[in-house]
Amino acid sequence: MIRHCVMLHLLPDADRDVLDPIMRELAALVEKLDGCGNFCAGPNLDFENKSPDVPFGFTFDAADAASLSRYAAHPEHVALGARLIALCQGGGAGIVVYDLECAL
Repeated sequence: MIRHCVMLHLLPDADRDVLDPIMRELAALVEKLDGCGNFCAGPNLDFENKSPDVPFGFTFDAADAASLSRYAAHPEHVALGARLIALCQGGGAGIVVYDLECAL
């Protein structure tokens, strides 16, 4: 299983009224794709004070690399990604992605 983790370096004036619908649409996309699920999104609480410049993120699980690739190539993902880029500092550079292979 692969856990797809996305952290967003949002612009200081990024509006949750714009971000939240994008998250809902990503959640709906993930849940309708075979091999993908468990979408979770929310503010970074940063209890260890290690990532104060990353105020928001989301994750979901993909059964395998092929499932994750289908998500990445999906036209809805591409369109939603473009909307997220507009909300992030440095555009696409303001989005950090980790794909963790979860064996345990």
